[in-house]
Amino acid sequence: MITTRVKLDKISSSTRNAALTPEVIVGDQIVAQEGYVLAVRIKHDKSTYNSVEDLAGRMVTLRAGDVLAGTLGTRRALRGYAGVVPPLIAVGDTIDVLNLGGILGKCTSANPEIGPPFKAEVLGAILMFPELGDRVGRPAHIKDKAVPTADTLECTVPVVYIAGTCMNAGKTVAATELVRGLYRSGLRVAAAKLTGVSLMRDALSMRDAGASAALTFNDIGIASTHAGVTVSSAKGILNRLAQGKPDVIVAELGDGILGEYGVQDILADRELSAAGAAWVMAAPDPVGCWGAKVLMEQRYGLPITVLTGPATDNEVGRDYINAELKLPAFNARREPEALVEVVQASIAAWQAARPVPELATA
Repeated sequence: MITTRVKLDKISSSTRNAALTPEVIVGDQIVAQEGYVLAVRIKHDKSTYNSVEDLAGRMVTLRAGDVLAGTLGTRRALRGYAGVVPPLIAVGDTIDVLNLGGILGKCTSANPEIGPPFKAEVLGAILMFPELGDRVGRPAHIKDKAVPTADTLECTVPVVYIAGTCMNAGKTVAATELVRGLYRSGLRVAAAKLTGVSLMRDALSMRDAGASAALTFNDIGIASTHAGVTVSSAKGILNRLAQGKPDVIVAELGDGILGEYGVQDILADRELSAAGAAWVMAAPDPVGCWGAKVLMEQRYGLPITVLTGPATDNEVGRDYINAELKLPAFNARREPEALVEVVQASIAAWQAARPVPELATA
């Protein structure tokens, strides 16, 4: 293996489990699989979608010539880029930056609103030397120091799930306002983002709103979620958060309930759905609200607690939801107190329905 010392100009947030330093050793033997960490050099400037989230959660602008540490991964975003990990990657190849978290892959489809992605030259696989004195490094992976997955949900804390019909439907706004409202009511609140593509922004927003802890699938060592991985990763995240003894966990399901990020697996899992003390649905329009109600009730047997999102921006959508769908509807931006009140009532009903543990007898 040929190795080179490289100075990084930007370290993307998707790599955080690897605990990179500004100077790294890169090798020419690259494992072309999701989760491995590469050093790349940005080839050109861009005027839109031209930043990356760093390890502190700041958005920093990328410029031509910047050396970036990113993570191999896939993306299937309806309103962003779609891309895959190419089967073979060699030093000198060109690769694309697929999201703001620094996910790297081959772009297969771009949204015209944000233009083509950054193209970057592959400099090599970033190597880790886990044992003091190691002379031979191994390719860094974001599963290093990750929260473990779990096959069984041990968490008994009520979970407030926030789902949506698509990207940009208002899920994170609702999750943040729910964290803020529940925290201000005196509860200890933990937060999670269980599906999506790697980015710290949403979890940081919930931390800023009062969450005592916030974890995402990236903390499990996953660059982007998909069917088959979300159930064990969600259980691992909820189990870890429960160790902090929160009163409630607010869990956002990134993307949509018909998307390709594995939300459906979580909805169908009996342990995870049974933990749901409230189901908040965000939708952009009345058709989305109707479809979400049909899907949740008929496919998953789950009740929607309250609807929010752009469909509730004015009385037209709210009146339809109340009259036709027989559901409460509150806008998270303008009516956060009412939204929190409905969720609190649902949590109380969930807790009242739980079996009371039997007292041990001598």
